Amino acid sequence: MIKISYNFPVKQLIIVALIPLDFADLALALGMVAIAIALSAWQNLGLEWQLAIAATRTAIQLILVGYVLAVVFDPNSKNPWLVLAVLTVMLTIASIVASNRISKKIPRLLPLVWGSIFLSATLTLSYTNFMIVQPQTWYEPQYLIPLAGIVLGNAMNGAAIAGERLVSTVNASQLEIETHLSLGATPQQAVAQYRKDAVKTGLIPTLNTMMVIGVVTLPGTITGQLLGGIQPLDAAAYQILIMFMVALANITTALLVTQGLCQQFFNREAQLRRY
Repeated sequence: MIKISYNFPVKQLIIVALIPLDFADLALALGMVAIAIALSAWQNLGLEWQLAIAATRTAIQLILVGYVLAVVFDPNSKNPWLVLAVLTVMLTIASIVASNRISKKIPRLLPLVWGSIFLSATLTLSYTNFMIVQPQTWYEPQYLIPLAGIVLGNAMNGAAIAGERLVSTVNASQLEIETHLSLGATPQQAVAQYRKDAVKTGLIPTLNTMMVIGVVTLPGTITGQLLGGIQPLDAAAYQILIMFMVALANITTALLVTQGLCQQFFNREAQLRRY
């Protein structure tokens, strides 16, 4: 398939060996966590156990993921069902985390969040995979899994922030909402402004990052590619793609989650439920 290339300098074949890190190096890296724990103890912050548990989980989870992805990325055993299984697990965990952050009182919240993230991720990844990247196979794990991880992680945060903001605002504004209902407003009209504010809140981290990316911050994706020997302009191009993906996934997820929550707030008689 012929693709129109961007007007960046001609790519050169450069083989750069990434410096590997063994367990001894990781043990030395653990020293940074030990310093953080010592600082917490010195300042009486009470974060020692949380830092220790977080560091332990980080190491265990990433090592396990490394072994799993080694199987998924094996060129001799590429299996679309295995790739989809990994994506389903990632989607489910992201949905559970987002649901717990929003509320534990709202019924059927997990299916709502799962469906919202699924739809936004499917839209974003399909557009990216079939129209921009265009790998030889649509389930190419080298592209699909990393991009899906970025999309799902950001969609999870967008859903959690927008959903939590909407729930807390509605709970704090019940009298005002019921006044609108008594004056003839529909349920959607009564909470429309709160929904807009929640969606905007969910997009704040993404917008802030897009405003200063490359100037104040250098994201992990472009950093990882540079460490892997990728040409800087190629790494920048992929980072641009990723930020646009994140923007679409976040706003789509926030819109879907808040729309579903707005329907959950009212019963069939258009009466406001209290959670």
